[in-house]
Amino acid sequence: MSTYLSHMIGDEHLVMSAERTLFWENESTLIVADLHIGKTGHFRQAGIGVPQQVYKDDLHRLLAQILFFKAERLIIVGDLTHSVANKELDLFRKWRKDFPSLDLHLVKGNHDILEEKWYSEADISVKVGQFGVKQFLFVHDILTPGINAEKGQYFFSGHLHPGISIRGRGRQSLHFPCFYFTKKYCVLPAFSRFTGTYKVEPGEGEKAFAIIDKDIVPV
Repeated sequence: MSTYLSHMIGDEHLVMSAERTLFWENESTLIVADLHIGKTGHFRQAGIGVPQQVYKDDLHRLLAQILFFKAERLIIVGDLTHSVANKELDLFRKWRKDFPSLDLHLVKGNHDILEEKWYSEADISVKVGQFGVKQFLFVHDILTPGINAEKGQYFFSGHLHPGISIRGRGRQSLHFPCFYFTKKYCVLPAFSRFTGTYKVEPGEGEKAFAIIDKDIVPV
């Protein structure tokens, strides 16, 4: 069973899940980043035998998190899809029809290149650049030019696929995906397990929470 860890930003209660999701309790909102739907299919088309079960497991995890938290809204901070349409995207649209009451928002990422018709038919509200809810601002890449933030707003982003190294005795170390919180923004781990990571090194006043299998460990 996955573990969960509470985190407060101001008066807002957030719950980190070892399934790489963040639940905003006050707004009944599940927040995820970098699903990269269709990526395994593109690898298979290139002759690399990545099993489709990898993608199906991701969808099952997302379903389980929505049901567990009883989420009314899903915010995806970029890279819902990986590239052009393939059969895996058709599977996602079938999955989407099982949640007609779920309010789904996508802040477009650099990989979200499908025609607007696809998002419309999947009942996805698409935001370009940024999406604000109360004092939180959702963007794909925290370094995106032209982001307009009001004083006191806190950012949530993806894109980076943050990871952190944990060192043991001697020179041994292991690398894990993580949630990365700074004073002004949070970078979410890539939801898809079929992704790499970029090493982050938290500075003063910053926190990282490593995802180790089904556990979340403050680092």
